[in-house]
Amino acid sequence: MYEIIEGFLEAVELIITLDPDVMAISARSVIISFTATIFATMIAVPLGAAINFGTFRGKKSLINLIQTLYALPTVIVGLLIFLLISRVGPFGFMRLLFTPTAMIIAQTVLVLPIMTGLTISALSGVDPVIRDTLHSLGATRLQFLVNIMKEARFAILATVAVGFGRAISEVGAAILVGGNIMASSFMSSTRVLTTAISLETSMGNIPKSIALGIILLVIALGVNLIITTIQHR
Repeated sequence: MYEIIEGFLEAVELIITLDPDVMAISARSVIISFTATIFATMIAVPLGAAINFGTFRGKKSLINLIQTLYALPTVIVGLLIFLLISRVGPFGFMRLLFTPTAMIIAQTVLVLPIMTGLTISALSGVDPVIRDTLHSLGATRLQFLVNIMKEARFAILATVAVGFGRAISEVGAAILVGGNIMASSFMSSTRVLTTAISLETSMGNIPKSIALGIILLVIALGVNLIITTIQHR
């Protein structure tokens, strides 16, 4: 028990003194996950709208498939991206393996089904009276979509928060396609919070693991707090 308390105290000291390694790993995690979330949002929101308002055969089956992919294991996503961008893969010539770009791609693929499904739920939850009113007023398709998006904006913001939380907390895909590499250049390194916690724990460096864990928790809670504040306003 004493060792655990001592580890927490050392972890707090690492955070307060802004340990360079801890800060670099934290910043890299936020940049990679935020970028992946932005890309996923740009795809998921239009795709979710197209599926929700579209009329086509197999729509319910497609939605069920998207919802099933919520539980897609991160290591499976990592393996898929690894096979595609490895030296013998179809995109091996791009030399993306073990780079931050590969991690962004993997995280985007990982959160895309979740954000698409939640977008569909958000849009389908808009009051039917609003949709009927827009149609009766002769709104164009673009005007209809814009106004529905405005009505569902808080739920969509929550979707973005969920996507970011999923991206920054995953570890399987990050290790497979990133390699947990610590290089001299900031953006050449692929060590992020989750992979660093795994490594430092296996090495017995408990204080640093705790420090990284605290930062990861603070980031996740901070993002949700920001989203909640925006929703209340």
